Amino acid sequence: MDDQQDRSSSPTSFLFVILVAVFITCLITANIIAVKLIVIFNLILPAAIIIFPINYIIGDVLTEVYGFRRARQIIWLGFLCNLLVVIAIWVGKILPPVSFWEKQQAYEQILGFTPRLLLASFVAYLIGEFANSVVLAKMKIATKGRWLWTRTIGSTLVGQGLDSFVFISLGFINVIPLWALATAIVTQWLFKSIYEVLATPLTYLVVNFIKRKEGVDVYDYNTRFNPFRVSG
Repeated sequence: MDDQQDRSSSPTSFLFVILVAVFITCLITANIIAVKLIVIFNLILPAAIIIFPINYIIGDVLTEVYGFRRARQIIWLGFLCNLLVVIAIWVGKILPPVSFWEKQQAYEQILGFTPRLLLASFVAYLIGEFANSVVLAKMKIATKGRWLWTRTIGSTLVGQGLDSFVFISLGFINVIPLWALATAIVTQWLFKSIYEVLATPLTYLVVNFIKRKEGVDVYDYNTRFNPFRVSG
């Protein structure tokens, strides 16, 4: 198992790069389209719901195949890339537009993140993603690599639950009634979790394919699960 962990620190493969690219793309896309509210099965949800759960699915794949250490690096990379996008959008907002451009108000309405929601989004992302990764890595050891579905679903229930709770609580407490707050948390948590359950067969296919192609299947026996460590 130690050899497998060493291999997870070797130069990255093309498959790994693809996973990272899709992970970050989904994260940034979700944060941009979250401003729109949609109706699914008579439930009011942010448009980000259609793509954000993919982050957790890919996060599961990264942790399951490459281990927590690599997943930790990608979670922080996603955070920094998202921060860069936010800064770029903010700078674009404050720069003076040319006189004939009449879309400044629309730009600010769609892309103008409020500080409170931005903070809620960043904190929820870090807590949810790290919880998801840690739970999956530890469950893999406990189950000795068997029953992948228990890890993907179990880690998602924890990670998505914390993500929904933190984001909605920080973003909307004292803004909407407590009953509406609780309803929003439970609704988003259940929807995201059901998304993961439905995607389980696809997750199996992707995980098995990558393990076979990469020859890597990391168990985090000696890993330190401190999210702030750079390595080890």
